[in-house]
Amino acid sequence: MNGVPAPEVLRADGKLLTMEREKRKCRKESSLARIAVRAVLLLAALCFPLERMAATTCSVTQHAAPTEADKALLTADYAKAATLYQAGLAIHPGDMELTIGLVHALLHQQKVQEAADAVKASLAIAPKSAALLTLRGEVEYRAGTPWAAEHSAVESNNLDVCYGRNHLLAADLERINSNYSASRRQLELAHKLDPEDPQIRGEWIRTLPLKQRIAEAEAYLAEPRGLDEEDARHWRLFLENQKKLAAEPHKACHLVSPMTATEIPFANIMRDALHRAAFGLDVKLNGRNARLEIDTGADGLIVTRSVAQHAGLKPFSETEMSGVGDQGYKPGYNAYADTIRIGKLEFQDCAVRVLDSRSNLDVDGLIGMDVFSQFLVTLDYPMRKLLLGSLPPRPGETAGTPVLRTSGGERDDADTAAKAQAQDAAAAANVNGLHDRYVAPEMKDYLPVYRVGHMLVQPASLGNNKLKLFLLDTGAMTTTISPEAAREVTKIRSEDFFKVKGLSGDVNKVFLADEVTFHFAHLYQKVNGVMAYDISHISKNANMEISGFIGANTLNQLTIHIDYRDGLVKFDYDPKRGYQF
Repeated sequence: MNGVPAPEVLRADGKLLTMEREKRKCRKESSLARIAVRAVLLLAALCFPLERMAATTCSVTQHAAPTEADKALLTADYAKAATLYQAGLAIHPGDMELTIGLVHALLHQQKVQEAADAVKASLAIAPKSAALLTLRGEVEYRAGTPWAAEHSAVESNNLDVCYGRNHLLAADLERINSNYSASRRQLELAHKLDPEDPQIRGEWIRTLPLKQRIAEAEAYLAEPRGLDEEDARHWRLFLENQKKLAAEPHKACHLVSPMTATEIPFANIMRDALHRAAFGLDVKLNGRNARLEIDTGADGLIVTRSVAQHAGLKPFSETEMSGVGDQGYKPGYNAYADTIRIGKLEFQDCAVRVLDSRSNLDVDGLIGMDVFSQFLVTLDYPMRKLLLGSLPPRPGETAGTPVLRTSGGERDDADTAAKAQAQDAAAAANVNGLHDRYVAPEMKDYLPVYRVGHMLVQPASLGNNKLKLFLLDTGAMTTTISPEAAREVTKIRSEDFFKVKGLSGDVNKVFLADEVTFHFAHLYQKVNGVMAYDISHISKNANMEISGFIGANTLNQLTIHIDYRDGLVKFDYDPKRGYQF
């Protein structure tokens, strides 16, 4: 994300305090931190006994011929579908199939609370319905309470181990908890049990070897699957990129320098004419210099068209990008750099995304820290430097040569399309080149976070003991909040003076929230005058309610250690070290 508020908002009105240093003042906050940790760790109790599958005869789900409401849902006429399902429920209250259809139609319209109300009403009639309990879990996941969804998934599984969509829900929950092997097993079970469910099939397709992936994606797009215009466009772009990779395969991005650890000084960036500062890295693309802003909210490595032209980056396939702003997706293209040099590390054959339009970027581009997902990343803001080190090998594993994930990526150990091209047979035969979260002994004081694609999602409380989800986003100049979340704890007012812009253009409507206290991990910050604006498109893309960004005015006071591979972070704060805003 690349939100840029006016300079008056750059000041943090409260200081960050560590719980250990301020035990007396922060007893309540420490309790909230433990709640946040428990929320993320609840998945340890989400044990789907897969051995029960072997002892249970499960039939493949047979779907009835679609009703008029189903047809409306499949053709993305969500409003009509909702009306028809509601009419059916008026005659048959609590009907499972009608409720499922209605809730999915409402979720497609981002009507999360209405969906929750519909599930609640039907569960009151049929409280032991595994399908309805899974549906409740799906709504809880979308509402930004995955810890609640975990309980619903367990309850549903105890009633019916053969329900396909519950295994899909489990797969999604495992994935955001960096349990990629367990997630894949759950997804494969979901597909075996219900191969015609559009959402199950859509997620399954992306796990296939390249040639099969292309064939299945073509078949998927040949029939109505309930995709809205935006999702259908993304699928078409995905398919065309896969076809291009099949026709012109590329090697996986790989490290060619002899070292696997380095220290890189931050570069100062003036974001615009108002001299708002940010931090970046000096990068060489095909030997050409570029200064890219450090942005934990960005996906992979993104450069402007001017930078790409100077570096000789040729378009390979079309893509789209989005971020903060009200103008939606911006066109771009994928390209491949022969060499990328960052500090003393040199990589070859790496994908880069190019923003192919006039943008609001005031910099050469963005570098998401997920590109270093095979390193232990330390952003030492007080000392103005990035440290890249080796991740502890998993038990029985030898350290390999890390790659640079410049095109981002949803799953930590998932093969890139180019790698899958070279390993189709192995990929088909072996699900588990994938791994689950590993907490090495030396990382026992790290905290788990959710990883949604490239995004690190941190549970936080706003002082009301209710957890919300926030993105850890160094590209957002300030910690911000959605208007809906802000209204739960304070007053907000329209503020025309402040301007926010990002990758997707300007934000048209900005609010200012009164005092908000943020509690996350073992830290808290009290802030007066918090920027608030609509980020519903971020929530839609994440399929999970996001309540704001923990931004630079907070994170730039910390030393942040990130293990993207396992979804672990650690925050260090020392008031004697570094600076204050």
